[in-house]
Amino acid sequence: MGFSASGRTVLITGAAMGMGRLFARLAAADHAAAVVLWDIDAAALERTAQELRESGCTVRAQVVDVADLESVRTAAAEVRRAFGRPDVLVNNAGVVRGKYFWDHDHESDTKFVMDVNTLAPMYVANEFLPAMIEDPLRECRIVNIASAAGTVATPRMAVYAASKWAVLGWSDSLRLELVQAGHGHVKVTTVCPSYISTGMFDGVKNPLFAPILSPEDVTARSWRAMQQGKPLLMLPRSLYLSRVAKAVLPVRVWDRLADRLGVYRSMDAYTGRVQAPTA
Repeated sequence: MGFSASGRTVLITGAAMGMGRLFARLAAADHAAAVVLWDIDAAALERTAQELRESGCTVRAQVVDVADLESVRTAAAEVRRAFGRPDVLVNNAGVVRGKYFWDHDHESDTKFVMDVNTLAPMYVANEFLPAMIEDPLRECRIVNIASAAGTVATPRMAVYAASKWAVLGWSDSLRLELVQAGHGHVKVTTVCPSYISTGMFDGVKNPLFAPILSPEDVTARSWRAMQQGKPLLMLPRSLYLSRVAKAVLPVRVWDRLADRLGVYRSMDAYTGRVQAPTA
């Protein structure tokens, strides 16, 4: 039998809307004992929490700025007091900026994206990993949402790509460290999806062989991969081929191919919603 969230505590970041809300629904459908929702949007967070409560699920909604270490520490301490520690952690929160690198503002763009996408998953995971490691008889799961942008360079998203390359490298290294140190009961799944129709990437044109993904499909497949303890999930499957092609082809040949496939022009008409950094 595969891993189940039944009777367990699940914590999801970026849980107020989009994929975060869908992950919360999956946790409830999997009969989680408690679902902890973290997000900075208090109003949307409460709407998601109320939806889950109406389904009979125990919910704890916390307004957390995952880019702020003190905010993470405070919220994590509350979770530990209430539930001990989560059995499933989904690092889902993410932001994007779609413009040339030199048009990025240091604070509101570059630092903001790196803080939310790269440092926040590390902050959150490290708050709960010691307790996860301490109990070898109880399996735990960590899901880190990276991106196809963490495997293939794409113009007009240099900082976003950098943040997701970092997540991919950290997440898979963490997986290996846990195995090497004898903590195989804590399994890490890294998810690298292409463009998803959540609003974050409105206006993008999908590359050939990489259709725009539905958030419902991505979350459902990510949840299954988590249950199976799968190390890496890339969506769509064509990303596995592009990863191989990029590795074996000369750079200029790959560049021509990627350009013809539409990868390098996919962000040209980007209009997605811009998430503002907090004060």
